[in-house]
Amino acid sequence: MKHVSFSGRLVMVGFGSIGQGVLPLILRHIDMPADRIVIVTAEDRGHDVANEYGIRFVRQPLTRDNYQTVLEPLLGAGDFLLNLSVDVSSVALIELAQARGAFYLDTCIEPWVGGYTDPSKTPSQRSNYALRETARALAEKYRNGPTAVLTHGANPGLVSHFVKEALLHIARDTGHGTTVPADRAGWAKLAQALGVKVIHIAERDTQVAQVQPKRRGEFVNTWSIDGFVGEGCQPAELGWGSHEKTMPADGKRHDFGCDAAIYLMRPGAGTRVRSWTPLEGPMHGFLVTHNESISMADYYSVKDGAAVAYRPTVHYAYHPCDDAVLSLHEIAGKNWDMQPSKRLMMDEITSGMDELGVLLMGHKKGAYWYGSRLTIEEARKLVPHNNATSLQVTVAVLGGLIWAIENPKAGPVEADELDHARIMDICRPYLGEMAGAYTDWTPLAERETLFPEDIDRADPWQFKNFRVV
Repeated sequence: MKHVSFSGRLVMVGFGSIGQGVLPLILRHIDMPADRIVIVTAEDRGHDVANEYGIRFVRQPLTRDNYQTVLEPLLGAGDFLLNLSVDVSSVALIELAQARGAFYLDTCIEPWVGGYTDPSKTPSQRSNYALRETARALAEKYRNGPTAVLTHGANPGLVSHFVKEALLHIARDTGHGTTVPADRAGWAKLAQALGVKVIHIAERDTQVAQVQPKRRGEFVNTWSIDGFVGEGCQPAELGWGSHEKTMPADGKRHDFGCDAAIYLMRPGAGTRVRSWTPLEGPMHGFLVTHNESISMADYYSVKDGAAVAYRPTVHYAYHPCDDAVLSLHEIAGKNWDMQPSKRLMMDEITSGMDELGVLLMGHKKGAYWYGSRLTIEEARKLVPHNNATSLQVTVAVLGGLIWAIENPKAGPVEADELDHARIMDICRPYLGEMAGAYTDWTPLAERETLFPEDIDRADPWQFKNFRVV
């Protein structure tokens, strides 16, 4: 199915695993000729894939000094700037796209190279919260400008639509009704009425490469290694709910912006939390900072004047593939100094799946997980140049591209503001089994069987109960 026709040019910045995986989806579902697509990237990686589809390939790293000179001749009114890069400022590219009258989409808000780990900046200044505030400031500036879809991969991105689907399921199953909210205020009031206190983006990646396990001095992952390490070295961040009783001892508030989130004085890749998925069951995940932890907490806030009457606690609870866990353990032992070798698993994966979903907790039925179970075998059958993890990202990129073309004058928008039903219609055929499961699990399950712990039994949904110390 061709979802939409596009007469402009498409400029893809970055061509790693996500760029290579989304290209066949774009050509399959957007009616546009291949000769109107150009790739601008810092590495030779993926050149063979570009050649396979007859796409122009320009190897040119983008910097503060040259990005305008490189991109302006390629980008005009009605064109599309698809930013899938690392170490290139998203805000700079959004401004450029608006100035050129072009559409824009990215999968996260990136700083210029070194921005995630710049020791001259405070943890607050190099947080995702700060990056989001900078990007969101453009929403007012370019309110009626060309559509710029911010942070629309799998997570952040697709999981925002999973949350809305999950809320509707819980509302139906608890007798609350089936009316779909019409706006942000309606969605926030629905979450409040249902009693949702905590939202985890609960993900378990079980993909393995049995013939080539991780070697010493090597970082192995199923998606961008530079992206994972960069965000893992940022402070752990979470949307901070109105039900929380006590601030963590190492927790800090920001002194600017929407005040929907806090950060911890430690890296996300060194912070673990208890969570649950249907197939894995109870697990320890990494509380890695992500834009959706902040945007969802902000989006679902209910205000009573200036006071917050309701806000859920929101954060990532990520158990990556086992080789990535070993890689993180090794890099943490070297004070977050990257291994000399990197390997992105793709063709060598022999089995496994990515179980990616959202876990909504605190409502009448306890906890509800809803999301995608996509195996490596099905991912390979569906789209070339993808594994299970990348396909959940690339199809969300496709959905965001199509939505932007269909809604050309929305200005800068986040995933939570998009039409979740339209995005799900586009993405669902590529997500494997979409599953929902209720559970009576709480972070207090089987606690204090061997040792006493500092837990709050009166309210299982307190963050102190989730955190692994």
